[in-house]
Amino acid sequence: MEHKQFKGHVILLPYPSQGHINPLLQFAKRLASKGVKATLATTHYTVNSICAAHIGVEPISDGFDDGGFSQAGNVDFYLKSFKEEGSRSLSQLIQKFKDSSTSVTCVVYDSFLPWALDVAKQHGIYGASFFTNSAAVCSIFSRIHHGRLALPLTPESKPLMLPGLPPLNFRDLPTFLRFPDSYPAYLAMKLSQYSNLNEADWVFDNTFEDLEGKEAKGVSELWQAKLIGPMVPSAYLDERIKGDRGYGSSLWKPLSEECMEWLETKPSQSVVYISFGSMVSLTEEETEEIARALEESNLHYLWIVRETEQKKLPKWFLESNKEKGMVVTWCNQLEMLAHPAVGCFVTHCGWNSTLEGLSLGVPMVGVPKWADQLTDAKFVEEIWGIGVRAKEDEEGVVRREELIKCLKEVMEGERGRDIKSNANKWKELAKKAISEGGSSDECINKFVQHLMAIVEQIN
Repeated sequence: MEHKQFKGHVILLPYPSQGHINPLLQFAKRLASKGVKATLATTHYTVNSICAAHIGVEPISDGFDDGGFSQAGNVDFYLKSFKEEGSRSLSQLIQKFKDSSTSVTCVVYDSFLPWALDVAKQHGIYGASFFTNSAAVCSIFSRIHHGRLALPLTPESKPLMLPGLPPLNFRDLPTFLRFPDSYPAYLAMKLSQYSNLNEADWVFDNTFEDLEGKEAKGVSELWQAKLIGPMVPSAYLDERIKGDRGYGSSLWKPLSEECMEWLETKPSQSVVYISFGSMVSLTEEETEEIARALEESNLHYLWIVRETEQKKLPKWFLESNKEKGMVVTWCNQLEMLAHPAVGCFVTHCGWNSTLEGLSLGVPMVGVPKWADQLTDAKFVEEIWGIGVRAKEDEEGVVRREELIKCLKEVMEGERGRDIKSNANKWKELAKKAISEGGSSDECINKFVQHLMAIVEQIN
């Protein structure tokens, strides 16, 4: 990828978890494909897990260089340390490039880390906030930050009605807003995303116009984001970035090869792929109910159970289901979802997983557990029609009968056909958005043109 003209240098700073590194790293690849020098700045603990062609990777400190968040052991303590040490080491990194031929033009920072904008401004360079969740969720949180909504949100009797959004029932709202005292540090972090946003030169969100244009427009007076998604590797969408089949970052060792070999032996659209992402931790009871549902449904399945969660799997399940299914600790999710044998995705509805399922046209069964997943699941079922949402009982557990019903609904019958048809429609619209001339591609091009204009001005 030779580009003679210097089109600017962007440092991209993700919050150091898998679900935040992936979209920012993908945006770095998009910028690099358009001739911008892109450097991902990530914590010492995560820096060795990243390897992507044409992207520079530089370490910064969160104060816990040997073990990251788990070394800190406390959210408040970790975020305070990251702000302090991160500001200092990001500043040093910008300084390092200052006297080179590729001085930094802009810092694109994860919206969870608003202090990065202050660092950029101290160095007289541009700053852009990057949101990794849906525009619908941003719409709710920005209104709370601006005092337009008060906490806790308790629309038990009537739905919450907001411009650009569908009516939201109590079960559709992010947990932090229903029970603000349950996760005070996370709620504070979600609201701090908007603390200095009016000083940012750009705001980006990992969604796209056809998907959430109405939702973004409904809150545009408070939150003026450019929609640049879906940030999914190019091989699954427009194929304009050569060899871009994975994000280029994995905090765990994926076992994709044996999964692919196993999938090759299964009929088309016959396998249920189950993953609750990198953060969700199920109880033993919830795990048992999923295991029973898989056994009784008689469907083929590929179930991702992280190493730390394996002890919750019932012993009988691992011994009796070797023929029908496979349980692995981690894999390249995109490769699995893209495989013709996969017919359904049982997901926690984290925003990255939702966008991946949507971009690859895979019908979903939503089993949201906390945070924004509840809102995402509402859209998956009711707004986009690409899946169903499993109902929990009064103890908050999805029982086996409910999960079996959802699996049958998605994989068989008339509703299943409608869902599949909608999934294919959204797959094409996602591809269109990021392809040449698409709405997201145009937003990225405008950003690159701005960067080039800044570089020309300086020179």
